[in-house]
Amino acid sequence: MILLDYRDKRPIYEQVVEKLEHLIVSGALEENTKMPSVRSLGMELVVNPNTIQRAYTQLEQKGYLYTVAGRGSFVAPESEWRDGKKEKMLEEWHLATRKAKEAGLTEDVLTSELHRIYGEGTK
Repeated sequence: MILLDYRDKRPIYEQVVEKLEHLIVSGALEENTKMPSVRSLGMELVVNPNTIQRAYTQLEQKGYLYTVAGRGSFVAPESEWRDGKKEKMLEEWHLATRKAKEAGLTEDVLTSELHRIYGEGTK
């Protein structure tokens, strides 16, 4: 599920790219999974389909998606986008965890927040 922050100063398409990248890298969207059509995802997120098309185009340029003419967009195999993406996410997570601990949050609070955001299957 993608939640957009309309108060965020970044353009909506950048938020969509970020959220979909995260879903792909985390494995929530598996390789060769068919992505929603531009129109249907636009309707679901209540944004212009051109915004979704722009996000899909960026994701394709980054190697996260591939397009099959007449069939739609699909999640690319990990080997197409892996180049440091997981490592970068882990580094960002460790940095965020360290900052949260420095701010006084306990590991239990961090873990419960992770479960709230990503679901109880997260360990």
